[in-house]
Amino acid sequence: MGHATASLAAGVQRTDLDFALIGHQESWRSVSDVLAVLRGAERTRLPDAEIMEIFPWIPPRTICNVEVASATGAKARGVYIDCFIPPDHLDSEYVHDNIGRVRAAAACAIKAGARIVSLGGFSSILIEGSFDQLPGASDTIFTTGNTLTVAFVVQGIRKMCAVEGREICKSTLLIIGASGDVGSGCARCLAPFVKRVILCARNARRLRTLAAGLEADGIEVEIATSLEQVQYAADIVICAASVASPSLQLSRIAPEAIVCDAGYPKNLSPRSDMPGARVFFGGLGQIAGGLSFIPDFKGVLNRHPFPDVAHGCLLEGMVLALARRFEPFSQGRGFITRDRVEEIETIADFHGIHLAPLYNAQGPLDAIGTSKTEGHCWLSSGSMAAPVDGVRRGPYRSR
Repeated sequence: MGHATASLAAGVQRTDLDFALIGHQESWRSVSDVLAVLRGAERTRLPDAEIMEIFPWIPPRTICNVEVASATGAKARGVYIDCFIPPDHLDSEYVHDNIGRVRAAAACAIKAGARIVSLGGFSSILIEGSFDQLPGASDTIFTTGNTLTVAFVVQGIRKMCAVEGREICKSTLLIIGASGDVGSGCARCLAPFVKRVILCARNARRLRTLAAGLEADGIEVEIATSLEQVQYAADIVICAASVASPSLQLSRIAPEAIVCDAGYPKNLSPRSDMPGARVFFGGLGQIAGGLSFIPDFKGVLNRHPFPDVAHGCLLEGMVLALARRFEPFSQGRGFITRDRVEEIETIADFHGIHLAPLYNAQGPLDAIGTSKTEGHCWLSSGSMAAPVDGVRRGPYRSR
């Protein structure tokens, strides 16, 4: 085991960091690719069985340096720290061990001198409601990155509605994982513009609290603690549940529904039968100024069909570092508002970090036409409310 992992931290030394990113791999294929880069091209890839045996014994550690460039010419420098959570250890059985790994990764960020740290994937979900579990007594600031994630999910929904010529004010919106930080944030941002909202999550108490707040604003809300309880067929769906593997199968959706899978790992099961659904992966942004890794992890740590794309949760820390705003922009659960989303959108846009091109499991949503925005129902001012013109259109038919 020592020989297999001996070079994992080679070449990563920095103490004057603007940011740190904490994450984990969502599949064993990703794990294999990460270890291959860390071990070096001159070494033979480890067999899958050996990887699965040794991986749980690797402690969290910094694996590469990261540099992000702003459209203004400014740059911010940081590191990526992997929690080394085995991809099949993401369910509730391993919560205690995984929280320990996130704490250890946070300690690595503090030791490296990072000024702000973004928590990605399950590291955000594990900590979002209990930041007191992170190491204290340091000048390092932590953010879940969930506000920018919500911004990109909402932008993606708006873009797909424009592409498909949908009048969002006539739509029924279903949010799966609505009691979480991302799900509840999406509800607050989109609920005022749709006909009806369906909130689905396991935590009934948090659902009732969220629903009461929306209903106070005159919004029609239904709550459900399982998909089987959903009464209306939704034509816009956001999947933001904390599932350990792609396992959700949607049934109560309208023909040709727009479905955003914003999960990490992905929420939707590859076996989902959704004829006509327009599915896209949400919560992703693209960095116009460029993103670089040392060692070179391009296409490994950011496995997307477009360059310089990353998840919003990680991008939030980079955006705040570029803006020199070292503050806990996203912490706790249930505090994401439309005003906060618009604020982080504006900062990101200034630095050239925008919604990434849309894609799904079958690849990019290729151009075959342009959108129509007549009859749109975005009623307020500001970046979230602006209709999208000239969006290229791509069809998706789920198998």
